[in-house]
Amino acid sequence: MAKLKSWISASRLRTLPLSISGTVVGSSYAYFLGYFDTIIFLLIIATTLSFQILSNLANDYGDGIKGTDNHSRLGPKRALQSGAISPRQMRRAIVINTLISGGLALSLIWISLGKNQLLSSLLFIGLGGLSIYAAITYTVGKSAYGYRALGDLMVFLFFGLLSVFGTFYLFSKHIDWRLALPASTIGLLSAAVLNLNNMRDLDSDLRSNKLTLAGLLGISKAKIYHFALILFAITSMVLFQWIMQFSKLVMVSWIAFVPLLFHLKAVYNIKHPKHFDPHLKLVALSTFVMSLLFASALVIEYHFQSI
Repeated sequence: MAKLKSWISASRLRTLPLSISGTVVGSSYAYFLGYFDTIIFLLIIATTLSFQILSNLANDYGDGIKGTDNHSRLGPKRALQSGAISPRQMRRAIVINTLISGGLALSLIWISLGKNQLLSSLLFIGLGGLSIYAAITYTVGKSAYGYRALGDLMVFLFFGLLSVFGTFYLFSKHIDWRLALPASTIGLLSAAVLNLNNMRDLDSDLRSNKLTLAGLLGISKAKIYHFALILFAITSMVLFQWIMQFSKLVMVSWIAFVPLLFHLKAVYNIKHPKHFDPHLKLVALSTFVMSLLFASALVIEYHFQSI
């Protein structure tokens, strides 16, 4: 039972809702336009969750063997750091999860695109492979990009742009460039979660030679950067809803932005790094709730139009 709890902890369940926020937004927009398919949706969710768990396990392993996760770290104790899971066990879990992620991705691509859209299938196979590679190399390896202040950019690309655009394409088989706005919202808020994590761990990361964007900027500029991420994210979603001229019902998604505005005031006043930790959950859950409210509004509006 203790080992099971260690694996559940290593999977970092609190990161999973954020990881599917982009797929919820992309799927609901596809539903609104009449492209939705339940099997594809379930496979997208399963694949996304598998990628995220893979990333979490690889992150635990990479930071663990490099010594970045140590006694001075302020966040939750990690599996390798605590000794609950050995490096060999974690490597095996990473390999198994890579196979699961790859299998789910290939199943999704086959069902959605198949041999009739060979070029698109090959493109998504490449993107799936790139997603697995990015999930692992965030902290694993000598060239880990998470140690080179590139984590924020990669989170924006994978959690935001690729998640929303990729999801919509798997349903509709075409690109709608207007989705750049909500995709940016999800990407920016996801980067904000990472930035909070990096501001919390700034001192210990620098001592471990892990260079994050927050470490590169310094705490004061990292807070300014954080404000920009949140405010641009809110603006992008509001602008998208205005351009699309949805019904006023979609404004219910703005409820999720209210905690973020209070969050900014709190972040401004934080003096001790450990006080950043509760805000990771707040921003992640606000993002997920926003995606759910937005999706619910689009589904309801679609059915009202059909009456």
